[in-house]
Amino acid sequence: MCSSDLHAGLINRVWVRLGQRVKSGDKLLEVITAPEARMQYLQAQSTVDFATRKLKRNQRLLEEQLATKAQVDAARKALRDAKASLDALHKRGLNRAEETLLAPMDGIITRLNIAQGQRVQANTTAMLIAAEKRLIARLGVEPEDLSRLSPGTPVTLTSVFVPAIKVESQIREVHAMINPSTHLVEVLAPIPENQIDHLVLGSRILGHIHLPPHQALVVPRSAVLGDEPDTYLFVIDAGKARKKTVQVGLEQGEEIEVIGPVKAGDAIVIQGNYELSDGMAVREAR
Repeated sequence: MCSSDLHAGLINRVWVRLGQRVKSGDKLLEVITAPEARMQYLQAQSTVDFATRKLKRNQRLLEEQLATKAQVDAARKALRDAKASLDALHKRGLNRAEETLLAPMDGIITRLNIAQGQRVQANTTAMLIAAEKRLIARLGVEPEDLSRLSPGTPVTLTSVFVPAIKVESQIREVHAMINPSTHLVEVLAPIPENQIDHLVLGSRILGHIHLPPHQALVVPRSAVLGDEPDTYLFVIDAGKARKKTVQVGLEQGEEIEVIGPVKAGDAIVIQGNYELSDGMAVREAR
């Protein structure tokens, strides 16, 4: 939510600071209308007064048969146009020499673009107010993981600096493009209103996304060599190293899922494997 000045003026007072909580109706800032803008309103007001007198004069002359109906109609139109112009300036606040802007809602000042004594132009964005009860966590996920995510997927949010703080939420929205800064796809998860006190706006958080469980064969991350699609590992078979090309899947901690000609119970080389070649004799370290 932004609060904007609809006319040029001078910022006379600022009652808020960046990051401050405000309540609906709290004073935000006071603007003194610029002299040229105020003059524009006064001139429009004079135009209305003149058009009103001219219409009355023509109506009186029409009664005395000294003016035509067309002249009266023209004067009436001139008055109508003058009032419309004055009303537009009134809506912009030019009828007031100074104006106090109030907070339209409860929230937090997330941007403050003005300072006391600053001259501003019309339609200048003075500040942004974020609704505190509508906090949203922005998470980044690898593009290849998107197929496993959907709105409604449970997420546990944890504060980076205070791990004891945990907030349970769900994915509300999955974006459809890669963020050029992080090279990740953004996923949004709202913070429940009953838990907004646990996190401060701008906090760094970690999101643990709870995917549906599935059975998989996992090996230590150090066992897998190469880069996709040419990933492989070595299995010990009858005292020799056998190279097995595999595909990698989910990764958690120091373990990674592998898919390929490997089965549970196979002896996997996890140290020194970068020095091996297919068929090389090996022995198990004791």
